[in-house]
Amino acid sequence: MTQPEASAPSVAYAHPAVAVVSPHFCSPYPMDIAIVRKLLTITHGSFVVTDVNGNIILKVKGDHLLDTAGYPILTLRQKLMSAHERWQVFRGKSTKSRDLIFSTKRSSMVQFYTKLDVFLAHNKTEKVPDFKVKGSWSEKSCVVYAGDDSTIVAQMHKKRTVKSELLGKDHFMVTVYPGIDYAFIVALIVILDEINTASIPTVPT
Repeated sequence: MTQPEASAPSVAYAHPAVAVVSPHFCSPYPMDIAIVRKLLTITHGSFVVTDVNGNIILKVKGDHLLDTAGYPILTLRQKLMSAHERWQVFRGKSTKSRDLIFSTKRSSMVQFYTKLDVFLAHNKTEKVPDFKVKGSWSEKSCVVYAGDDSTIVAQMHKKRTVKSELLGKDHFMVTVYPGIDYAFIVALIVILDEINTASIPTVPT
């Protein structure tokens, strides 16, 4: 009796693909990236994002996340006079409500550890966050969860080297899990950094 031919193996995702910004930024494999902040620069929000080979894959300039050609992918803005220090992220250079992709806010006003709730634009009631960020910013160690606290989608830790300190740079190493939008994760890390440095200018609500 002939056996049926085995079908070609499909790529197994650790989690269902989550394209918050675009499927273009989702990889079927775990992805290690470095978010490098230039400590000696005068301009706020100056970062480059590289892969494990040192290739630049994204940039951050001011309140914009850019692709390698300098085209704005996202605009990050803090809402003025909002409770729980709310941030909004829009598509491209827009700040219009129709282009809102997601927003973040602190889980509580008083925190000893980093705790952010993340809501996608379609989550109007915001009763349950779509993502959560927890960790210790002082130790540069944070975990991003999808939905409840049992599904990890990304983890961050700080990398310090003598060379990076001499060059005036700060490295945030991030592991992005399979199927997860790394542009979304980078935006979250930048927001966390800006919350702690308060360098991105605010806009009225």
